Amino acid sequence: MDFDPTDRQVYWRDRVRQFIENHVRPRVGDYKKQDAEGERWKVLPVVEEEKARAKAQGIWNLFMPPQSGRAHVDDSFEFEGPGLTNLEYALCAEEMGRVGFASEVFNCSAPDTGNMEVLHRYGTREQKERWLAPLMNGEIRSAFLMTEPQVASSDATNIECSIRREGDEYVINGRKWWSSGAGDPRCKIAIVMGKTDFEAKKHAQQSMVLMELDSPGVEIIRHLPVFGYDDAPHGHMEIQLNDVRIPASNMLLGEGRGFEIAQGRLGPGRIHHCMRTIGVAEEALSRMVQRLSSRVAFGKTISSHSIWEQRIAEARIEIDCSRLLCLKAADMMDKVGNKAAQAEIAMIKVKAPNMALKIIDDAIQAHGGGGVSEDFGLAKMYAGQRSLRIADGPDEVHNRSIARIEMGKYAPQPSHTPSSGDIGVSR
Repeated sequence: MDFDPTDRQVYWRDRVRQFIENHVRPRVGDYKKQDAEGERWKVLPVVEEEKARAKAQGIWNLFMPPQSGRAHVDDSFEFEGPGLTNLEYALCAEEMGRVGFASEVFNCSAPDTGNMEVLHRYGTREQKERWLAPLMNGEIRSAFLMTEPQVASSDATNIECSIRREGDEYVINGRKWWSSGAGDPRCKIAIVMGKTDFEAKKHAQQSMVLMELDSPGVEIIRHLPVFGYDDAPHGHMEIQLNDVRIPASNMLLGEGRGFEIAQGRLGPGRIHHCMRTIGVAEEALSRMVQRLSSRVAFGKTISSHSIWEQRIAEARIEIDCSRLLCLKAADMMDKVGNKAAQAEIAMIKVKAPNMALKIIDDAIQAHGGGGVSEDFGLAKMYAGQRSLRIADGPDEVHNRSIARIEMGKYAPQPSHTPSSGDIGVSR
């Protein structure tokens, strides 16, 4: 087992790291100033300026899977990214996690990443040309509409949004919430999950379709703050869909294949969040140590008090453990596929946010009253990571999967008597 990064891994990680330190971090003040001015739901010039710089340097669409990872290979090479593996991208995403808007600068932010992967893997040529191309160019944004307020959406079979075929159209009715990305004025297209057949087998009822946000019948009810943070201009919206008509050609992959698409989308999406979370935790630890080293209490720096030495040490251990698990999951996804890496993906999805939350909480404590203010960014950081214990499946669902896989290792095997069918026969 080789723990040394390859030249390619170092090359991409360092390019991202240097870009962030040279161009993104110095503009955090500009971002905050522009975010606080005027309308909440707007395009921030600082982001667009740095996007153009990153795109010109080729640090762009890094998450796009290699050609070999596609479900339907065609000649659409213009829709390819640099072809980083999950393991290579993991190191880059960690760097992006250290500054809140960094991932968007590289066109690597959710939910666009997952939506682009869906279009890349399952979209028709027409769907790619119309929606994937402008998404990859950073010209538009997108949303993902899956969760519903009326049902326990941790079990996606509960989803009640209907997608009914009428001639050359589908008619969509239902209510969605936590529709990430729908607040951005650049958001033009959404992937919607609903049921096309309520009588089919349990996992064949659901389908996914492409829906334009300005379609008649799409009503944004309200935005949903996270612990008081509205995440503008990105936003999370509650949306009512009333007889929304879309062309039948907007169906993705085919009726009844929504779960298949969801598994293809959510596997990489879950680990992308975890990759960035490692960076968030590193940033929180850095701020905690700097704060503790600069303040004096009871005659010595706060960092010299034993309780803080203990917390700093535990933070370093937890970050490094989580990183190794995250990299292992990414490596397995590359080598044996998402399904075989199911346990590892589930484990890091539970581990990473909980790890980060503990470190951020300690960092807040180290900052005293400043920690719960907006001055140091820790409160917002905590809010974002707390939501990840629910997003893309709550901890309980992933723990259930991990436990079932573990119990399966010790399940009693049925007795078996060899028969002629078990013996190789020369022919």
